[in-house]
Amino acid sequence: MDYFLHPSSYVDEPCDIGAGTKIWHFCHVSAKAKIGERCILGQNVFIANDVVIGNNVKIQNNVSIYTGVELEDDVFCGPSCVFTNVTNPRSQIVRHSQYQRTLIRRGTSIGANATIVCGVTIGRYAFIGAGAVVAKDVPDYGLMLGVPAVRRGWMSRHGHWLKERNGAGELVCPESGWRYQEVEVGMLRCLDFVEDEPLP
Repeated sequence: MDYFLHPSSYVDEPCDIGAGTKIWHFCHVSAKAKIGERCILGQNVFIANDVVIGNNVKIQNNVSIYTGVELEDDVFCGPSCVFTNVTNPRSQIVRHSQYQRTLIRRGTSIGANATIVCGVTIGRYAFIGAGAVVAKDVPDYGLMLGVPAVRRGWMSRHGHWLKERNGAGELVCPESGWRYQEVEVGMLRCLDFVEDEPLP
C-alpha cells in the first residue's frame, strides 16, 4: 500500500488511491472512488462512490465529497465546507439518477463552511470565501464572497487579492510579481504562466 490509512478509517474496495496520499482519523472512502497522489484527507472526511479527486488535493476536517463532484489537482477544501448533488432532494423520492455534476477546477480554494450548490463549475485558481454560498459558475481566479456568493475581485495563483496595477494597467500579484490581465468582462488570464501548468 503506497498511501497512509489511519486504523480508524475505512476504504471500500475496489478503490484507486495514489502514492503518498494520507487518510487520517474516522474517514470513509467508498468503492470506485479515485483519489490521486499526495492528497490529504483530514479527520471525518467522506468520499462517495465514483468521486474523482486529482493530485495534491487537501480536504480539511468534516467534509463530504458526494457522487457527481470532481476535484482537479491542487484543490483546497476548508473545514466543514459542503457539497451537494441534488437540487431538489426529498426523503421519499429516490433521485440517484439525477445527481448533477460539480467540477472544481485546478488550484481552487474553498473556505471553511462554504456551500457549493451542485451543477456548477468553479474555475481555475478561484477563491471561495468562508461561509459563501456558490450557486452559479465561477470564472478562473474569481474571488467569491457572500450569500449568495458574488465576485468581489480577482485572486492570484498565490492566493492574494489582486488590487494593484502596473503602468500598463495589469493586475500584479504582490508575492510573485506575476501579471494578470482582464481579457473581457468577467474573465482574467495570467500573462506570466500557463493556466494548466502547476506552480513551479
